[in-house]
Amino acid sequence: MVKQVLFIHSAGPQGEQQGSSRLLKYLNDELGSDFRLLAPKMPTPEDPKYPEWKQVLKEEIASLEDGAILLGHSIGGSALLKFLSEEELGKSFAKVITIAAPYWGIDENWQLKDFELAEDFSARSSLLPDAVLFHSIDDEIVPFEHLEKYMESLPGATVRQLSGKDHIFQDGLPEAIEEIRLG
Repeated sequence: MVKQVLFIHSAGPQGEQQGSSRLLKYLNDELGSDFRLLAPKMPTPEDPKYPEWKQVLKEEIASLEDGAILLGHSIGGSALLKFLSEEELGKSFAKVITIAAPYWGIDENWQLKDFELAEDFSARSSLLPDAVLFHSIDDEIVPFEHLEKYMESLPGATVRQLSGKDHIFQDGLPEAIEEIRLG
């Protein structure tokens, strides 16, 4: 049976060789025919608004089968966690994977109010599927402190600290492929 993977891209331009495009291509190439990678274009990625992204997430997630994997890169990861923590889904997922996700509201430089997690996020986090959080220790775009904040809010998450400073992962992320295959 082909396993579904829903990929939610980063903010910023998403043309060829921009944003999450090379990571998406890598995932698609590496996963092969055992997986169906779904990657919707999110609205206004250069000026993301959560209500618009929420609508796309609602439609895409509703179309998934039980046991699908949810994968978000950068703001795509924080959008998935926010959505999962606030919505009643009526289905189960194998896991949610984030790659370099910002933790909105962590300080004055990271303020996208509509992407901030609900105040009761920690209490509701037990309702989330297994979470796997990837983040580079020296990420130059989203500092490592963001992962540390997620670790406080999701104490049961599997944390995969990556050496280096990568955020875009243009050359891929074999560890994510491994995690997806483990399903």
